Amino acid sequence: MWNAEEGWGVIDSAQTPGGCWAFYSEIVGEGFRTLIVGATVTLDWEQVTDQDGYRYRATRVEQHGS
Repeated sequence: MWNAEEGWGVIDSAQTPGGCWAFYSEIVGEGFRTLIVGATVTLDWEQVTDQDGYRYRATRVEQHGS
């Protein structure tokens, strides 16, 4: 799930059960940064107590395709 208007979304990953919350500023790239739903990404994350209801937050996201 990705909300381009608000610049955040949730990434599914086996390492982050329940989803990993991500903010556009953690996406590798220049200018306007967004993710394409269904694209493959490389994800660095940290465990948090609560990030908008999620236990994991992305610290770096790199999209590889759609």
